[in-house]
Amino acid sequence: MDLGISGKSAIVCGASSGIGRAVAFELGKEGARVLICSRHEERIKEVALELKSRIGEGEIVPFKADVSKKEDVKALVGKASDEFGGVDILFTNAAGPRPGRFMEISDEDWNNAFNMTLMSVIYLSRECIPIMKQRGGGSIVNNVSVSVKQPLPNLVLSNSIRMAVIGLAKTLSFELAQWGIRVNNVCPAHTRTPRVESLLSDTMNREGISREEALARLVEEIPLRRIGEPEEVASLVAFLCSERAKFITGSTLFVDGGSIRATL
Repeated sequence: MDLGISGKSAIVCGASSGIGRAVAFELGKEGARVLICSRHEERIKEVALELKSRIGEGEIVPFKADVSKKEDVKALVGKASDEFGGVDILFTNAAGPRPGRFMEISDEDWNNAFNMTLMSVIYLSRECIPIMKQRGGGSIVNNVSVSVKQPLPNLVLSNSIRMAVIGLAKTLSFELAQWGIRVNNVCPAHTRTPRVESLLSDTMNREGISREEALARLVEEIPLRRIGEPEEVASLVAFLCSERAKFITGSTLFVDGGSIRATL
């Protein structure tokens, strides 16, 4: 299936591992020119080389940026304009907030989670939207979490702040539709990423159980009886960014193996 994104310019955040790296590969494989970013300079350079070798002639450009910082986001989007002439696709993605229960979370934790989870999406969208308007449209896809539909235990920061991303995206979908800019969200359940490994470690330490027992608890809640793979999320992201999805905006789609119990 031709997704119609060959030659499009994309920014993929949090691309040094997990879902971000898988999205960068999927977009690059479809012919998009991809600027990948991470807070870890050496790692993002290594990933760029890896993806280039897998894709072949794809254009993958690495850039160090902390998307919770406004100045870094400005530099990132400026790099995309310099390298590619603009931005057609934006995939927002950042490190997940620390686990913990409400009374364990400090003011600093709340501020850090707010900046990384919500303000990063605001900064990135604010910088990319004027460029997308000039280019006659674009697609923004936010990586969120199933916690916006079904709060997860021991993740009060994620359960709280990610809801704001959904509200922002829905509002932007109304405001930006007249310029052909679409805004959607993907919400993975537990997926095979470093983030899930850290959550497993937290459960192991908190409850004194093995990794196998902690993983079994996660899998027990998923009807398909396994955790997701980053590539499965990336396939949906690529579709949402494509010409095949040009009538989809303001939607929040779950990649959860059936774990969400709600009917709508």
